[in-house]
Amino acid sequence: MASRPPLRVGQFMEGFVRFFGGFKVTAEQMARPRVTFQYPDEKRPKPPRLHGRHVLNRYEDGMEKCIGCELCAAACPADCIYVRGADNPDDAPVSPGERYGFVYEINYLRCIHCDLCVEACPTEAITESKLFEFSFTNRADAIYTKSELVVDDNGMPRHQPWEDWREGDDRHTSGWMRATSPGGSAAYEGIAQWSGELGYGVRAAEGGQSGRRDDAATGNLALPEMIPEHFGLRRRDRAHHSLMQLLPPGVRDSVRDRLAGKPRAGTKDVGSAGRRPGAESGDPGEPGPKGEPGPKGEVA
Repeated sequence: MASRPPLRVGQFMEGFVRFFGGFKVTAEQMARPRVTFQYPDEKRPKPPRLHGRHVLNRYEDGMEKCIGCELCAAACPADCIYVRGADNPDDAPVSPGERYGFVYEINYLRCIHCDLCVEACPTEAITESKLFEFSFTNRADAIYTKSELVVDDNGMPRHQPWEDWREGDDRHTSGWMRATSPGGSAAYEGIAQWSGELGYGVRAAEGGQSGRRDDAATGNLALPEMIPEHFGLRRRDRAHHSLMQLLPPGVRDSVRDRLAGKPRAGTKDVGSAGRRPGAESGDPGEPGPKGEPGPKGEVA
């Protein structure tokens, strides 16, 4: 029976390096700053265009904006909105128009938060807040009625027991609706063309490509401000170094030379000494008779 050859030191070290080389990514992550938030105690800032739970707004005088036109229900692709309008009572009108939303229901078991209802509304009655953390234990709680959707006397959304409202979830509702100008005319960019809301007044217009913008008023945040730990220079350099280590030595050196602007091997670097006389000025020069220099000193 053949005996097993003894294990050499080189083979042992090679196997040792290969084994622990599999933990390279894990070791690199352990040395980097943590990006995990202690949810739900800590939360990341929400972008101003986030689509969350709907609210029915009021005018600054307290009257409801909804006129019961049912356009939101017609535009809903999930068929989750049910609206019925009624005539305004003469002695105590609910909305400024002839009709108002007598019945308004949203079934959140169907809603996909596409915001098409917000776009279809002619009076900006329905908008979406930043609240998206709410769950239900029965189907009845998932169907929001008008009494739960209409804001209170202070213009604040009515909080339900199963909702996790945080500071700022009621601000900058449906910000994308205030991001563009009518018909694409840049002359109206940044100009408010909508009515005020109870408790908030006239909301600021979201800035576009022009200089008329107020990020503090609209809640607009740049991506590096939301997740600064993902945009560090050192981390980018480490990632670049890790990718370079995966390349074969010959390819790695070629990539480094090209990034540094060095000519590739086998190519001739044509400098100023190798240019034809007059090439810098755009005049190639006229050659003279054979063997004699031309006007620029070029030999024909």
